Amino acid sequence: MSLLFRRASLASLGLAFGLSALSLSPLMAQQTAPAPADAAAPAAAPVDPNTVIATVNGQPLTEADLVLAEGELSQQFAQLPPEQRRAAALSAAIEIRVMAAQAVTTGLDKDPDFQRRMAFLQQRALHGEMVEKGVVDKVTDAEVRARYDQEIANTPPTNELHARHILVKTKEEAEAIIKQLDGGADFQKLANEHTSDPSGKTSGGDLGWFGPGQMVPEFDKAASALEVGKYTEQPVQTQFGWHVIKLEDKRTKQPPAFDDVKDQAKQAVIRDKYFALVKSLRGGAKVEIPDANLKKAVDTLESAK
Repeated sequence: MSLLFRRASLASLGLAFGLSALSLSPLMAQQTAPAPADAAAPAAAPVDPNTVIATVNGQPLTEADLVLAEGELSQQFAQLPPEQRRAAALSAAIEIRVMAAQAVTTGLDKDPDFQRRMAFLQQRALHGEMVEKGVVDKVTDAEVRARYDQEIANTPPTNELHARHILVKTKEEAEAIIKQLDGGADFQKLANEHTSDPSGKTSGGDLGWFGPGQMVPEFDKAASALEVGKYTEQPVQTQFGWHVIKLEDKRTKQPPAFDDVKDQAKQAVIRDKYFALVKSLRGGAKVEIPDANLKKAVDTLESAK
């Protein structure tokens, strides 16, 4: 389960794709390994986000601005060693500032297409803030645990089987093996001697534990019908050949531990809260779609959420 909400990126404005700080810098060509961290080094002191680290045409560029640039342009900085990313982020932020100022000077900010994109990006950014502050930040540990408990309660118990098999090419070969088993022959020894399954030649045909649907249907059905310690009295045919199957053991499959699926449970809670919020807001909004076919398509999508 995954729900991805991303804030509007500076890259989406078309301002970051050709940054000379990245495309022309020799740093990109270097393969210098990061210096090993000093385990005894003290933790860095907190930095005031309002600290001015540069001025561009008299306008301050703060630590908070730099952190934002590093976050928004993280993909462009991915190939840089960590200790070089700060300088690259500052260079990019300066470049964006001077290019943006020039765009305003030439009137590009008045272009209707640009204004539409800016309006959309502002709405998208506000959407992201609403999701983060109004949904994600309000999810509690108790809600996540309750969702996990609900999923476990709604999941019917299933059996896992531990089986061995002997795989051969013909029905006659399988029938001959069953006759030997009926006469008291050892299953594991016969598997090592006769199975065409490479992994079974040294393990006595051991398949380990498996659950419903992990084997082909014919094999799954035959193995599930066996009692522990018994083998199939008739050969079982699958797409791989003919099987003689022995059921070693069965057990009830244990649910995953909470800590192992906590993140998935949290994403499920976020998803449900998000769609509930959207449904509530859409219900109170006046939305008109004159095109009947388009409206029908949108309504179909909405009903599937």
